[in-house]
Order: sequence, then C-alpha cells, then structure tokens
Amino acid sequence: MDRLTTTPPNVTLGPLTLVPDGRARNFVIELRAGRFHGFIVRRGETVHGYVDRCPHMGLPLAQELDEYVSPDGTLLMCSWHGAFFRIEDGYCVGGPCGGASLQPWPVTVREGLLVTA
Repeated sequence: MDRLTTTPPNVTLGPLTLVPDGRARNFVIELRAGRFHGFIVRRGETVHGYVDRCPHMGLPLAQELDEYVSPDGTLLMCSWHGAFFRIEDGYCVGGPCGGASLQPWPVTVREGLLVTA
C-alpha cells in the first residue's frame, strides 16, 4: 500500500477535544489510493497539521505514539535524530535538517470538529 502525503478536503476527523490543548495527536487515514500518516498539534482553538515525515530521513517524527511536542511545549521534535520545528509553520530551527520544513497538512476547526481543508 502506498504512503500518501495528502488527503481530500472536508474529511471530518472528530471533535477538537481529540487533541489535548498544547499537545499533538497522530492520525492514520485509509484511502483507496493508500494510507496517509499525519499529526495535528493544538494550541487553544488553533490547530496545525503536518505529514508525519521528518525531512531529514523520511521517518515518522515520534517514536512513541503522539509524542511530537517538546517537553517545554514550545516546539515539535523528531525523536529519532533531535530535529526541532516551529509549531506554527513546521520550519526546522535545529538539528540535522536545519532550514527544511515539515510538509503541511491542511486542517481546520469547523463547529468544534477537526476537518481536512
């Protein structure tokens, strides 16, 4: 099965409360064309989605399920090789892929629900 890097728009993923405030959650979506792996990080009512693939080696960021946010809550992190990314735009600010960015996964909140955009 192919690993996809995009999803169709308007797929309802569930309530905003699936992602705890200040944390992130992994989502795997089965589509006819293949399987998509992404994650959403939440800050209050604002969400940011990314394809779960580090630009350094193409691995998923988290070695442990849903552990994408640094211990101090300020950055996203790749637990394999120590890369750090800004939450708001996925830009790598430290580690082996400095200057690269995570691939965005367009998501939004509509009427309290997480929805692909």
